[in-house]
Amino acid sequence: MNGPHPLLTYFLDAADGHFPPAEGQVTVLPPLAYGLECAVAFTAHAVIATALPAAEVHAQGPDGYGGSMAPDFLRYLAGRGGWVGVTDAVLVARGTPGPPQLPRRTDADDHPRVRYARELRTDVGVYGDERGLVTLANGVAGRRELSIELGQPDQDSTGLGRSLLRAALTLVPAGEPVFAAVSPGNARSLRAFLAAGFAPIGSEVVVRPGRLRPV
Repeated sequence: MNGPHPLLTYFLDAADGHFPPAEGQVTVLPPLAYGLECAVAFTAHAVIATALPAAEVHAQGPDGYGGSMAPDFLRYLAGRGGWVGVTDAVLVARGTPGPPQLPRRTDADDHPRVRYARELRTDVGVYGDERGLVTLANGVAGRRELSIELGQPDQDSTGLGRSLLRAALTLVPAGEPVFAAVSPGNARSLRAFLAAGFAPIGSEVVVRPGRLRPV
């Protein structure tokens, strides 16, 4: 696909407070790059990025009220042998003014957070200090994504995570949106992101299909 993926517009519009119509409908878009697909849920509207025909997707009965996140639908989307990611809350914040407050790290290539980011994202930059690691990359549909890993997660806490996140936002040009995908069950992380100014806009599941693709 040439140019930005159409799903990127949905994310950028949501970052500005403009959401798709809350009518329970499902929009089907082309697949993501690098063999990935996804299901995204906004309020009463779902967006599915897949190589499957739209008519076939609609025939499975997904809806904008949570049906696009149902396990049976996601397994259909992935196909036999496909990989289904976790359900994440999608959050957004904006870059803050001032010089970058975190140095680039070149010693963390083997860190699990960095390896995971490079499996699903491109142009992954790694930053951090004694508080922990930050990855900044191009993620789902080409949006700018941020993730963190505290250096001592067992000590807490929201305060440390919030501090690292606020420093990370100085890595993003002032006013530009940056997204994060956070598991709702990771309450400590979710609280830190919310406290640092991130706002929820929806949820998503990324899928790597196992079905055969056209040559």
